[in-house]
Amino acid sequence: MMVSYINKYCVVAKERVVVDAEEQFTSKDDSFSAFVKEAFKQRNSSYPKFFKMDSLSKLGMLAAEYTLAEESTDDLALVLVNKFGSLDTDVKHQESIQDGDHFFPSPATFVYTLANICAGEISIRHQLQTENIFFVADQFPVKVVSAYADYLLASGKAKRVLCGWIDFFQEKYEAVLYIVSPEGEKQHTEENIASLFRTLED
Repeated sequence: MMVSYINKYCVVAKERVVVDAEEQFTSKDDSFSAFVKEAFKQRNSSYPKFFKMDSLSKLGMLAAEYTLAEESTDDLALVLVNKFGSLDTDVKHQESIQDGDHFFPSPATFVYTLANICAGEISIRHQLQTENIFFVADQFPVKVVSAYADYLLASGKAKRVLCGWIDFFQEKYEAVLYIVSPEGEKQHTEENIASLFRTLED
């Protein structure tokens, strides 16, 4: 049986970025747009494409930026989940095409009408070249994600796995990312995963 460990985690919610239980950034501005830009800039990250992304991808990129800071990304797989998929962007795209008299679909919006584009943006930014998958579920499927991450490690398809929940709809957002590795101190168990999500309630 594969024994794996949680090496590092990041939670983004309620205008805060928390890494390994330590607050890294907080904002008094309750606008997601303002918060995500400020938090990204604090990382001194020079990546102009970030500011052109949809909100879901910005949220994922922000969480990944803090989680992967000073971490090796060699053979790092990506396993993500959310509830609303790309619905926030889908609604914007639908609004741009539903009126025949004002039919102005935006290619910049359309390209983000798939949730896994978020995973693709993270992969491009951090040059991830191994497995990646994006599930859609009402709640974070702990058993599925845990088993899939352990499979990737045991099969040699990845040395480590970046797992997590990245969800955005109508200005409501939350992200929990964590790195799973064959080595560490905190075991990758259902209870320990659940404890990361309890941080969202703080």
